[in-house]
Amino acid sequence: MLYPLKFKSRFKERIWGGRKLEKSLGKKLPKEKMIGESWELSGVPKDFSVVANGILAGNNIQELVEVYMGDLVGERVFEEFGEEFPLLVKFLDVSDILSIQVHPDNRLAAERHNAYGKTEMWYVMDAGRDAFLYLGLKEGITREDYLKHLEAGTLVNILNRVSVKPGEAYFIPAGTIHAIGKGVMVVEIQQTSDITYRVFDWNRLDKKGKRRELHTELALDAINFEDHPEYNITVIPEKNKRVEMGECLYFSTGIIQVDGVVEREYVSLDSFVIYVCLEGELTVVWDKGKESLKRGETMLIPAQITGVELRGSGKLIEVYMPEKR
Repeated sequence: MLYPLKFKSRFKERIWGGRKLEKSLGKKLPKEKMIGESWELSGVPKDFSVVANGILAGNNIQELVEVYMGDLVGERVFEEFGEEFPLLVKFLDVSDILSIQVHPDNRLAAERHNAYGKTEMWYVMDAGRDAFLYLGLKEGITREDYLKHLEAGTLVNILNRVSVKPGEAYFIPAGTIHAIGKGVMVVEIQQTSDITYRVFDWNRLDKKGKRRELHTELALDAINFEDHPEYNITVIPEKNKRVEMGECLYFSTGIIQVDGVVEREYVSLDSFVIYVCLEGELTVVWDKGKESLKRGETMLIPAQITGVELRGSGKLIEVYMPEKR
């Protein structure tokens, strides 16, 4: 029997990480390590998420997809992705600025890595004073302009710098050159991919006194110099209602502010649903039981479950695979 699944967090030490995931979200981080990422739901090979609750505890997400197939992910999702779970959910604690980077799209990732590309979105959970993101190139910047600034070490001069605060959300299509500024904590929802092309790393040294590898040549063909989408997809939550944040080919996201009881029906969805709890504490009730969900936790609702009630007081992101692909 399938039921709402929670998973063990997988912690990633990063040169730019910190300890905020412990203080803010209650994650039990490894001692004396600077953790930049907590992978909450992952189908990335060698980083499969492992179930933490119920009778399926100890099984990983790939094993579950192999056994339950469409009952877990939805028939249409299984038909397209097979045994690969198509989304990755993380929390990021950026205590020092991320490298300036870009991710390839599906075509380039398939050609070079036999993998999917990486389109993603961020929801800002915490942000210090003067917090910012770099999102895309300024309009009119050409490939030649980019190469000149890269050579001169003045890349930041041609990037869009965006001030951010908690509660805002941003969409980052593959091909967008970007970085997260110091003091920002986000939820990241993305395609299942771990491909990053690092362009500039602020001349930092790792623990061994070496600079991290750059991927300037690979990045050049991955950067989109033409499109300038609306990155900011922030919405104002409404009580006991899903408010759409953004939909692309790879995921559909909405935000739900729960105060009392909210019924969510998924009869015709034919997709799994992911909840990421941003605030408060909720109880997820389905026809055969109930499960708690609190700030900093992520839950997978199998496609077989066609409806739930959300009870309590809190706020969450709801994610599923879009119907039109």
